[in-house]
Amino acid sequence: MELPSMPLEEWSGTKETLHRFEQVVGKVRLACSPRRNHWWNVPFHLTGTGLTTRPMGMVDGNPLFTVDFDFVRHRLVASTEEGRSAAFPLAGHSVASFYRELLSVLDGLGVYVEIPHPHPYDLPDSGRPFAEDTEHAAYDPFWANRYWRVLGRVGGILEEFAAGYSGKTSPVHHFWHTFDIAVTRFGGVPVHQPEEAGPLIREAYSEEVVSFGFWFGDERVPEPAFYSYTAPEPEGLDTAPLPEGAQWAESGHGHLALLPYGRARGADDPRAAVLAFYQAAYEAGAPLLGWDTDRLACPDGVTDPHDKPRSDWWRM
Repeated sequence: MELPSMPLEEWSGTKETLHRFEQVVGKVRLACSPRRNHWWNVPFHLTGTGLTTRPMGMVDGNPLFTVDFDFVRHRLVASTEEGRSAAFPLAGHSVASFYRELLSVLDGLGVYVEIPHPHPYDLPDSGRPFAEDTEHAAYDPFWANRYWRVLGRVGGILEEFAAGYSGKTSPVHHFWHTFDIAVTRFGGVPVHQPEEAGPLIREAYSEEVVSFGFWFGDERVPEPAFYSYTAPEPEGLDTAPLPEGAQWAESGHGHLALLPYGRARGADDPRAAVLAFYQAAYEAGAPLLGWDTDRLACPDGVTDPHDKPRSDWWRM
């Protein structure tokens, strides 16, 4: 499986604009969906042409509706359960005009959304309302499509890796606040988070986790990379072995296992290289937390001890 080239410097303007477009839509999802443990209600999921909020509404008096990014036709599409829909192009918008257009489209479909804090989350311009951001207005269709294609291929690898664990596992989902795609394994052991950690951290890390993902790079790590972390971080994690080309790097809250995207792309079998990296990171963190990795193993997605993986399973 080939991994497409994705140099950060080639699409940084589009990336910064898209990140904020997605935060606008993500805050609609946050306002209009029922709360799930670990904030699983909030991220986007992949589709055959882009990203979807998944159906939302009803809990807030709105009809059932979705908002989808289409990175093949390069448009935003809002649809309701009654079969009504409306769309507008992604190119040509600043964050401010995108924000206004989205709310206008939803209003025209009978969907009324009030975003409690219509500002970027955890970005350098978090003090500026979406409605005032005319700075971020870059949208290159080529790189927007490439971004979605990379998400799709990485998402497929994460789905395959997720199948090997029988414990509590998150969906493979795309976080609009951090602009990464991830899957998380939970060990079932509660973790006390202090009140001052804030609601996001308290809910996301209320249990022991080992998380795996990919992000597109930023000013601190100026290249795309696959990553993994263990939380809470056990003593000795950063000395555990990782495959060639991967390394432990300090982050604000401990250590990340990092495999640069370029190293994975250059491997004879990129998919196998990424899966080996994720497995090594899991084997580094989970035993140090005391997880019973043998009991939690789920080879080829099978927990039935009498079943053997076979090519004709689809005949059932």
